[in-house]
Amino acid sequence: MNLTSKTKVAVLRGGQSNDYDASLKTGEHILSTLRDMPEVYEPVDIFISKDGEWHRGGLVHEPHRALERVDVVWNALHGSYGEDGQVQRLLEGLRIPFTGSSAVASALAINKDMAKRLYQEHSLLTPAHELITEDNLNEDRLINIFRNYLPPMVVKPVHRSGVFLAHTFDDLKQSIKEAFIHSPRVLIEEFIRGDDISCTVIEGVKGEKIHALPPLSKSGFKLEAVENKQIEEMAKQAHKALGLSHYSSSNFIITPRKKIYILETNSLPALHENSVTRQSLHTAGWRPRDFVEHVLKLAI
Repeated sequence: MNLTSKTKVAVLRGGQSNDYDASLKTGEHILSTLRDMPEVYEPVDIFISKDGEWHRGGLVHEPHRALERVDVVWNALHGSYGEDGQVQRLLEGLRIPFTGSSAVASALAINKDMAKRLYQEHSLLTPAHELITEDNLNEDRLINIFRNYLPPMVVKPVHRSGVFLAHTFDDLKQSIKEAFIHSPRVLIEEFIRGDDISCTVIEGVKGEKIHALPPLSKSGFKLEAVENKQIEEMAKQAHKALGLSHYSSSNFIITPRKKIYILETNSLPALHENSVTRQSLHTAGWRPRDFVEHVLKLAI
């Protein structure tokens, strides 16, 4: 397809996940950016309600009808359905190009247990963890975990966003119970003290297959050049190990002793005004329209 002709871009936003509000903001940012380039793009706003109905032009349609006569889809959905491979499988079945990663890679990235296994296979340092299911959960195992992990412990649903901190044994039991509401599999992870860092990577920039933007600290913590480089390399490795496409963002912890742990990778990081990826792009000198055009070219 020739990008010099007007390209019809469907922007998927909303959805059925806990990240509904962030998705609306990301979608509006992409739509606004596309509207600023009317000579090149024709944006199509496709809103997906919390109960899963697809809306185009104010009317409810089946997904395949809502996507009729579009050239490419910008997936601005976050969390379950949009980021776990479900909408990707739909788009792959319809043979419509879309931004972000394939169904398989998306499902891997959102599965915290599988992602951690791939990190370990690629020698990426990640916090120690235990995988809990209702089948293998018993009092003796919990007592053993509580003795082996210094409190607080981190409790996470495997397939959903959300983090619980457990300081006591009762906290641990309650946190696991709450996490099971969101996912049938739960991770218990060692708590690493340090500063939170995020690093976004983009494919096909500056002659690199995977290019890393400057890592950003949520607290304003200043990284040394060698730490910056190490985090950039780890973010690139994570993107590659998970088989992701176009762009992604990984979250890290750097300890006071300068050990760097990777926590997770977002296959579709938020792009709204206050998001870390937007800040990273701005810091690196990217205009929103340049990023959007670049990713659409990758998708097409």
